[in-house]
Amino acid sequence: MLKNKIYNYFFNEIFKNFIIILFTFAAIAWVVRAVNFLDLLVDDGYSSGIYFKYSILNISTIVTRFVPLSFLLALTISIVKFEKKQEFLILWTTGLSKIKITNVFILIAFFITLLQLILSLFVNPYLLNISRSLLNDTDQLSVNSVLKSNEFSDTFKGLTFYIERKKSNDELVNIFIKDTSNNLNTLVEDSSKKKDSTIVAKRGFIDKQKLILFDGIIQTLNEKNEIKNVEFKKTELTLSNVSTRTITQPKIQETSSSLLYKCILNQNNDLNITNCSRKNYKGEVVQNLSRRLGSPLYIPLVSLIISFLIFYKKENRYNFLKKYMLFFVSFIILIFTEVCLKYTGISPSIAIFYFVFPVVLSVLLYLYLIKKIYSEKV
Repeated sequence: MLKNKIYNYFFNEIFKNFIIILFTFAAIAWVVRAVNFLDLLVDDGYSSGIYFKYSILNISTIVTRFVPLSFLLALTISIVKFEKKQEFLILWTTGLSKIKITNVFILIAFFITLLQLILSLFVNPYLLNISRSLLNDTDQLSVNSVLKSNEFSDTFKGLTFYIERKKSNDELVNIFIKDTSNNLNTLVEDSSKKKDSTIVAKRGFIDKQKLILFDGIIQTLNEKNEIKNVEFKKTELTLSNVSTRTITQPKIQETSSSLLYKCILNQNNDLNITNCSRKNYKGEVVQNLSRRLGSPLYIPLVSLIISFLIFYKKENRYNFLKKYMLFFVSFIILIFTEVCLKYTGISPSIAIFYFVFPVVLSVLLYLYLIKKIYSEKV
């Protein structure tokens, strides 16, 4: 019963530190990324609701990226804290084996590894795909927020706007519109055969998904290079076909793990994965799957390296340097995972090495720990 309380105490302390560090890093990174997402609101014309939903759905990805580093810091800080309070010394004098405490660290590492695997394999792709689908909702576009006085705006595909002046009531004065993609296809008859249109109006305003213009002219160039001019006192242009230049096709990191796996196995006949057959695209797929599956495998390895801290005696004059050395080695391994990850899609041997290396090294380190504990008893 006493040992269970001790194990629970270590587990709770380390996990508590891990959660605090993880969410501190994630909160800072999310604020920075949310600022970058302001382009959706300012330049692309999406509503504030879309902006906040899109930002929030990206939180899980940020959290996942900081899991290994947060665990490394939490475990190191906890062990140093236990040592300063001489809690380890009390345990050793009562006959508790160091390998059992090490097993607690490994158990926590496996739990966090499982957490990261669930996030990276299932949760992140699902939430990112939802966030990308939000950008396909053209009803949420706010064209009026993009248009500014004395500025050309090419935010929308195939459309260029110029507004000389924008009044406080959002009335637009002296409007110029260039349509090269037939987005405003309700302008003239036989619009399907026109090449592009130019619209000039003295004033106008935007009402939901309609652009209402007054006192202007529509100049249309058809496929025969014939120019037709149509004057109007009032006209309404639909904006339902307007779309931004923001990428709406799901990226690799937003694609489910099962689809990426089928892409690698060439089972992509009925899959909605663009360019899956291309070799360099498959390399990106392998790299992404390696991040989702392989990166979490390095967490138990980090826990084993940091576990060597419990074997150094407090009175040792080099103990201080050894602590930093173990932390430095663990940190270098985390950097190595990111560097090596970029090459997993280039060579199958590198991808295999990326997965095998942490497993083999973890087994060897664990066997060395057992040997070290046995030598201490002898």
